[in-house]
Order: sequence, then structure tokens, then C-alpha cells
Amino acid sequence: MRKSHRVEFPGRRGHLAGVLEIPNSEIPDNEPRGWILFSHCFTCNKDLKAIVRIARGLADCGWGVLRYDFSGLGGSQGTFSETNFTTNCEDLQSAAEFLSKEYQAPRFLLGHSFGGAASFAMAEKITSVAGVIALAAPSDTYHLADLLVRMDPDIASLGHGTVSIGGQKLQIRRQMVEDFRSHDLGATVASLRKPLLVFHSPEDETVGFYHAIRNAGYDRDPRTNTHEGYQGDSGRTLVALPGSNHLLTNNEKDIPMIVSIAHAWCTRLNGGNS
Repeated sequence: MRKSHRVEFPGRRGHLAGVLEIPNSEIPDNEPRGWILFSHCFTCNKDLKAIVRIARGLADCGWGVLRYDFSGLGGSQGTFSETNFTTNCEDLQSAAEFLSKEYQAPRFLLGHSFGGAASFAMAEKITSVAGVIALAAPSDTYHLADLLVRMDPDIASLGHGTVSIGGQKLQIRRQMVEDFRSHDLGATVASLRKPLLVFHSPEDETVGFYHAIRNAGYDRDPRTNTHEGYQGDSGRTLVALPGSNHLLTNNEKDIPMIVSIAHAWCTRLNGGNS
């Protein structure tokens, strides 16, 4: 029987909050197949419905999963307006260090939207990681910077502003958008040598499907491609979710399918033990 266990662990801006989904917790000495580190989207948290259901579904398949909150969101300490993509990557690193110390180093990174972007950025830096699973993830961080400034031009002109996302009013500082524009995520993804499993809806209203095509490397002609790393030895897989929205809330069949495919993909990369 799966067990959910709340944890706190140190981050660079204070403690980070997380939930461990532990499989078969009533069976003595029954180790998980491996650990999956699950990162949420830009303004969400670890308790987003889709994240909870996917994490628990993977735990029911035998995987240990840590879902956690980025600094300044959910139960984690910190101030959201002082965070950015760099701090998200640092939080992911802290979560990986916690798993490595207390359980086992993460075998896979799983991220939704901006959490997928952070997973791409950190995949090569965490040596234990065998592959990355991305749900509706962007292929760059520039588009979000531009969106925030369009939502409130004061961010650029005055250095701070307020935006409304998902019913939340959020304070945004110029440093955040400047940090978003300082990262070349496209080049990072192109150079990844680890396998990628990309889930994305062609009707995604927040992160367009072209991001998935880029992340999967399907926008390059393999006959003329010279960009080292793209469609290399690692292999990339794109799974379309027709008709689904960005938060995966409008089709009850999405979550079981994501869990089933992710479980099979991770099992294959983990040595094929069923």
C-alpha cells in the first residue's frame, strides 16, 4: 500500500516542503524501483491535482516519488518575487541532494511546464539521472519573460509590477524577467544526451505545441542536422495529448495514460525489470 509522507529539507532560501509518495510501504525491505523527482509549474505547487495523481499513480507502479514546492510557493519558505529560473534550478538540486542523502539519488526527473524546463536544465548536472519526463514544458524561458512584461509593463519600466495568473495576484520584479532572458534553454535541451519523454497537448492554451516539437527534436531534419546532441544516442519520444488543456484537468483519461507510458519508459531505461 502506498504511503504519502510530508517532509521538509534545506534549500538556499530556507526550508523546502515536499511529499514523498512511497510504494508498498507496509512490505518490509521492499525498495522502490527507483526515485522520481517531480517539479511543478511556474505559479503552481506540489498539490496541483494532476501532479498528485501522477505521483501517486507512479508510486502504485512501484516508483518512489518526491513532489516538492519551489521557494516562495506552497509550503516552501522564501519570497516568490525574489525567485527566478536560476533559483528553481537550485531548489531542484536541493531536492535531489535530499533524496540522495535520505533515500536514493533520483533516477528520473519529471516536470510540469516550467518545472519541466528546470528538469531539462539540471538533467546533465545530476549524474544519477537516467532520463527526463516533461509535461507541457516550454522550450525556452524567454516567452514567459515577454508574457509577464506584456501583462504589466511596469515590471520593465519601474522594476516591479503585479500580474494575475490562475486567479492569483503575484508580485513580479524585474530581476525575474531578466533572469529568464539570461538562459538559453533551447541550447541546453539540444545538447542533452539523456533520453527525453515529452507529453504535450496540441491544443495547449498556455505553452504552444511547437515547444514540444522543439524539445523532442522533431523540428530538425536528421539528414542535415549538425547540432550535436539533437536526436543523438539518447533518443526522444513525443506523446501527444489531443484535446487536453495545460493543467491536464479536462480529460480523465490523460493521467492513467501518462502514468502507464511513463512507467513503461522508466522501466525500460532502468534495466527492464518489471
